[in-house]
Amino acid sequence: MARPTSSSEEIRLADVARAFDPTRLTQARRVCRMSKTELHDDVGVSAAAIGQYERGEVKPRADTVAALARALRVPPGFFAHGRPRVQVEIAEASFRRLRSTTVAQQQQATAYVEQVWELSCYLEDSVEFPAVDLPHWATPDSDDVPDPITAAGLMRQHWRLGVTPIRHLVYQLEQHGILTVLFSMKQDGDPDDKSRIDAFSTTALPRPVIVLTPDKANDVMRHRFSAAHELGHIVLHHGRQGTDSGMERQANTFAAEFLTPRDVIRDHLPRRVNFTRLEELSELWGVSVDSLLYRSKELEVISESTQRRAYITLHSLPRRPQPIWDYPGERPELLKSAIELLDGAGVPLARIADDLQMTPKHIRRLADIDDPQPKLSLVKSTDDRLL
Repeated sequence: MARPTSSSEEIRLADVARAFDPTRLTQARRVCRMSKTELHDDVGVSAAAIGQYERGEVKPRADTVAALARALRVPPGFFAHGRPRVQVEIAEASFRRLRSTTVAQQQQATAYVEQVWELSCYLEDSVEFPAVDLPHWATPDSDDVPDPITAAGLMRQHWRLGVTPIRHLVYQLEQHGILTVLFSMKQDGDPDDKSRIDAFSTTALPRPVIVLTPDKANDVMRHRFSAAHELGHIVLHHGRQGTDSGMERQANTFAAEFLTPRDVIRDHLPRRVNFTRLEELSELWGVSVDSLLYRSKELEVISESTQRRAYITLHSLPRRPQPIWDYPGERPELLKSAIELLDGAGVPLARIADDLQMTPKHIRRLADIDDPQPKLSLVKSTDDRLL
């Protein structure tokens, strides 16, 4: 049975119904990864009606707005016109292993980016973000893009990173104006959800965005390589996204060279497979042992057959992933820090959520802010004994 509404709530719902923004419904549905059929089951209207709402052919009634808000876990005001928004198409984002992701997953991912953009725009009204700092050839107007190996070296030079290990890669991305976010796109309450998206990026917005997820593997080494891979897409491909396997290979080549410059790492790689030494190099350079073995073969330090045998041995050994959360500098901080600054200036997270018509929980998710820990409350009886 529907919860009864007060007269003030009814007035507000009627206002939202009159100012209904069809694109907001599509965005909210995609964030929840719900089909029109699934949504109509929860709301009690036909799937055809959901389609009419999203196309702007019909506006939902006030009670339907309330039902949509409950089903999609947003405040009813989320559906109203009046707030800046942007639309990111699937073709404007580069997804790692695109073939293994469903259309619904890709739509969910781009809807998340749209909301990240909204949050960042809101924050940038009050907080100064780092300027985008990319070389001249890493722009859409340039037709003089270097090959991936040269580009990786030039990026290190441009960001003054030298040829030593990059200790805090995500920090470097953020400090040079690339909006980097980390969140899971698994569905709440569904432990069996097999989200296949590892990382993706887009240059369709004024500020490049890289999205990293722990869904496939919560492992800092894989996480760092994914971040470098997406940086490769940003500087090499200038929005030319899609399923081109050649572009994926170029981004992988860029990432390997950016993280482990060949002229330096070649002299450190053991000429005979030594897993103890490879583990030491893995920790020093922040890349996986698998990556170092690939690099060893690529730089002709070991043969292909030796590499193959080493992989077999490596994958038979017990290995424990190193969680991303344990590595400061590899979790995004830009959005979180901006929210903390506003909180210190008297604008709490709840106010931000209200202004954006999102829930505080969702704002924390977009900004990678840990949920506040519940506090234990001990209740005393009248005779002071603990219940």
